Amino acid sequence: MYGAMKVAIGGPLKVTFRPWVEGMENIPAEGAAILASNHLSFSDSFFLPAVLERKVTFIAKAEYFTTPGVKGRLTAAFFKGVGQLPVDRSGARGAGEAAVKSGLEVLERGELFGIYPEGTRSPDGRLYRGKPGGLARVALASGAPVIPVAMIDTEKIQPPGQVMPKLMRPGIRIGEPLDFSRYQGMEHDRFVLRAVTDEVMYEIMKLSGQEYVDIYATAAKRKIADEAKADKAARAARAAAAQAEKNGTSGS
Repeated sequence: MYGAMKVAIGGPLKVTFRPWVEGMENIPAEGAAILASNHLSFSDSFFLPAVLERKVTFIAKAEYFTTPGVKGRLTAAFFKGVGQLPVDRSGARGAGEAAVKSGLEVLERGELFGIYPEGTRSPDGRLYRGKPGGLARVALASGAPVIPVAMIDTEKIQPPGQVMPKLMRPGIRIGEPLDFSRYQGMEHDRFVLRAVTDEVMYEIMKLSGQEYVDIYATAAKRKIADEAKADKAARAARAAAAQAEKNGTSGS
């Protein structure tokens, strides 16, 4: 099914958008490896598999697989077809455990496992702090090399709220494999997990050229949402005050 989906989706993607790729030689021809990428767009999980010869399996939020109705079943079939695995992200610890379990299963089969260390899409195109619960633990428990990947300009193709995608060439830069065997067996040491994650994020930053922000993307999204809510409330208050002043002027 993966092969059929890759032909049906990957082929048209490459023909239509013509993504450019640097560093393809860093993807091993066989054997387990972890692809750790920045996350700018929903389309990242389609452009990267489209340009690779080998199958790469990403994790996706469980809601994509459990939504009821015809649309929900079609969505679930689609995500399974493109090699995505469901992960329940309702709890931070539970999500981390699920990511580790899923990643190890993929790597034990000698396949490529794709993961977004930021945990969610960047809200503004900048690179955010990586979460150590999934990436670093999978890397240390499996011993698989970590290959940093930078998606370039994918967020510009279809920004949030835009229905029709913009025809432009996104890019993919693939860095040299990182070996963390020196930390083998230390996957429960939080300082080691942080160090491994930060090293990977630094390599992604160099590849992508993004500005790095040392907070989690989830926290940034909450801040943006809170600011938008406060701005909306302030505008409503100003409008109400203006209306009250107008009514007072009219009645005098």
